Amino acid sequence: MRIGQGFDAHGLVEGRPLVLGGVTIPYPRGLGGHSDADVLTHAVTSACLGAAALGDLGRHFPAKDPRYRDCDSRMLLRTVIGMIKERGLFVVNMDATIVAEAPRLAPFVGQMAEYLAADLEVAVDCVNVKATTTEGMGYTGRAEGMSAHAVVLLDGGGRP
Repeated sequence: MRIGQGFDAHGLVEGRPLVLGGVTIPYPRGLGGHSDADVLTHAVTSACLGAAALGDLGRHFPAKDPRYRDCDSRMLLRTVIGMIKERGLFVVNMDATIVAEAPRLAPFVGQMAEYLAADLEVAVDCVNVKATTTEGMGYTGRAEGMSAHAVVLLDGGGRP
């Protein structure tokens, strides 16, 4: 068994869609970044890389590489899952928290979990996505950006 933790944060900007866990959320601002800036999927991908001792996102998907400009972060996650499977590992479960003052994310977490479960190649009941605020404190509390934390458990034995 191997545990990995991931974190990502991006600032909110005008003129971009807000994508979290692969779900496009109606909101007047999106997250700025080289890819689609999906902080949730980036945190999950980072946790997977960490659990497999494969470094970080920047090592595999450099921000200066034009191939990843505005790319779908779910594609990056699926690529990492392929790398993990090549090493004889598989995801057991994942738990993640999105930190954002707005918008209200509860109506979207079910679809986020479904998308992430598909990409992680696990049942949806092995994926948990939740959201919280910082009660007005810090950059998230001032609605300047969002962040996400994720924990992933990998196993190298036979699937149960």
